Amino acid sequence: MDLDAWSACLKVLSDPTRVRLLALLEGEELTVAELAAITRLAQPRVSTHLARLKEADLVRDRRAGVSAYYRFNGDTLDPGEARLWEALRDSTDDPLLRQDAERLPAVLATRAADQNWADSVAGDMERHYSPGRTWEALARSTLPLLEPGDVLDVASGDGVLGELLAPHARRYVCVDSSSRVVNAARERLSKYRHVEVLEGDMQALDFQAAQFDLVLLMHALTYAERPAQAIAEAARVLRRGGRLVATCLGKHEHRAAVTPYGHVNLGFTVKDLRRHAEKAGLEVTVCEAVTREKRPPHFEVLTLLARKP
Repeated sequence: MDLDAWSACLKVLSDPTRVRLLALLEGEELTVAELAAITRLAQPRVSTHLARLKEADLVRDRRAGVSAYYRFNGDTLDPGEARLWEALRDSTDDPLLRQDAERLPAVLATRAADQNWADSVAGDMERHYSPGRTWEALARSTLPLLEPGDVLDVASGDGVLGELLAPHARRYVCVDSSSRVVNAARERLSKYRHVEVLEGDMQALDFQAAQFDLVLLMHALTYAERPAQAIAEAARVLRRGGRLVATCLGKHEHRAAVTPYGHVNLGFTVKDLRRHAEKAGLEVTVCEAVTREKRPPHFEVLTLLARKP
C-alpha cells in the first residue's frame, strides 16, 4: 500500500463507531436495525457508517427479501490491512465493545423468533451458531461409524485427535517429537488402555513394516525437513490395503505468519504431495485443496488420501 492508501485506511478505522460495527460484523451477519439495537445508536447513523465502510470495501451486503445483511469483508484485505485490523481488534479492551458483545445474543434470539433460523442463514449456515450445533458434536456423533483398526497418529500433538478417534480403534499409537507435548498427550489419553504415546521422529519411525491399518499425518508435513521421507515412512508401516490420511498447508509465501508456529517449510502444491505419495508406492485416491481460510493471508489446506496396494 502507498501512503495515500494507508492514510485512507487509517481514517476509516479511526472512528470508534466504525470499529464497533466491524467487530460485530466480523462474527455475525447483521442488518442495520440489528446493529442499531446492539449499539444503541440511531439507524441513520449506523447506515452512514456502513456506507463509509462499504465504500472502503471493508463490509459487503447481501439482500434477503426486504432485508439487507451486512458482514465484514475480510477477504479483500491485503496482509498489511489485515495485520492493522487484528492489532486494533485484539489490543482493544473497551466497555462499549464488551456491551455490544453481550447484547448480540439477545438480538440474534429475536431474529430466530421472528423467522425460521435455517431460512435466515441458508447458504451461510456454517458461519452461524445454534445451540448444540458444533464441529466437535458433529465429530463425536459420526466417528462411531468408523472402524479404523490399528492407527498411527504421527505428529499427534497433545492428543486432541486421539481423544476423538481412539475409542473406535483397536490400537492407537501417537508419535510426536516434543517430550513436553508427549507428556501432555499421555495425561489426556491415560484412560485408554489400548493407546500408546511415544516420542519419535516422523522421518524415522521406530516400527517394523506393515503394522498399521491407518496412518494420520494431520498438519505434520509442514514440520518435516524431509517431507517425502515422512510419507515414505508412513507408507512403510502401513499394511496392504491400509490408508494414509494427510493434511497440510498449500504452498504459500507467508513465512512471517508461520514462523511463530515452528513451521519448517512453506506448504506444498497438490502436484508435489501426489508425487511424494506415489513415489512411496501408494495409490492416491484424493489429493486436492479442501478449504481456503476467509481471513488473510487465505491459507489453503490440502488433503491427501492414499492406499497401500
